[in-house]
Amino acid sequence: MKQPKGESSAPKDRVSGDQSKVSKKALKLQRLKELLASKQAQKLHAEPRANDKASKVTVRSAGQPKQLTAMQKEMQKKLSGARFRWINEAMYTETGAHTYAMVQADPEIFAEYHRGFAEQARRWPENPIDAIIAQLRERSRVVVADLGCGEARLAAELGTQHAVHSFDLVAHNEHVTACNIANVPLDAGSVDVAVFCLALMGTDFMQFIREANRILRVGGELKIAEVVSRVADVDAFVGALEEQGFRLDRRRASKMFIMLDLTKISKHPAKLRAVPGLLKPCIYKRR
Repeated sequence: MKQPKGESSAPKDRVSGDQSKVSKKALKLQRLKELLASKQAQKLHAEPRANDKASKVTVRSAGQPKQLTAMQKEMQKKLSGARFRWINEAMYTETGAHTYAMVQADPEIFAEYHRGFAEQARRWPENPIDAIIAQLRERSRVVVADLGCGEARLAAELGTQHAVHSFDLVAHNEHVTACNIANVPLDAGSVDVAVFCLALMGTDFMQFIREANRILRVGGELKIAEVVSRVADVDAFVGALEEQGFRLDRRRASKMFIMLDLTKISKHPAKLRAVPGLLKPCIYKRR
C-alpha cells in the first residue's frame, strides 16, 4: 500500500480561495455551535430560586443535569436538523477536495453529519448497504475498497471474510482511513470490488469513479448505490460510467434506491469529458 498522492495539480489561487471559503463556513458553524452551547448551558445550570421547592431538590441532587422539557427537546432536534441540512448541502455542492479540507479543519462537522444521516436512515424502508453486505457474504475472499464508507459497516461485518479497505473524509473508527476518495492510498489494480454506497457526493464525483477504475484490476467489480431521485437520466449516467472503462452487468431499482453492478474492462481515458447534470445534489427541504 502506498502513501496518499498529493493534490498539487490544483492552482495555488484556487486552493487559496477554497481555503478561504472553508474557513468562513467553518467559523460560521463554530460560532453557531458556541452560541447554542452557551444558551443550553444557561438553561440547564441556572441557579435555583431559594423559595422554589423543586429547585431545592435540584440543589440536593448536585451534579445531575436538569432533564430537558419536551419543548427543549423539540427545539434541540430542529437545530440539529438545520445543521445537518447545511452540512449535507455543502458536501453535495462543493468539490471533494474542498469538503475534505473543511472537515479536516473541524472533524465535528463530519460527526454531526453522520448523526443526522443515521437519523434519516432509520426512517428508510431499506438500506442499500445491507444488500451489498448480503452479496459479498456469498463470495469467496476478495479485496474490497469501500469508498465513502461512513461508519465502515462493510469492514465491521465482513472484515474477517474479506480484505476490506475503508475510506472517508474522517476516520470515524479504527477501520477507516481519512482521505479525499478521489485519491486513495491503494496501488493500481490492487482491488477486486469497489463500492460507492450513497457516496458519490460533490461536484467532481466522476473523479471518484476514475479513482475506482485506477485501483480495480481488469475484471474487477464496481458497485454503486444511489438515491433514485438523484439520477435524472439513468442511461446517460450509465453511459458516462462506461466511458470510464466499465461495462454494466446489472441494474435494479426500488422506490428509493438504484443499484448498479459494473465490471472494469479497460483503463479510464486520459481526459474526462464533462457531462453536466448526471447526478442531482441530494438536498433536504428547509423547514
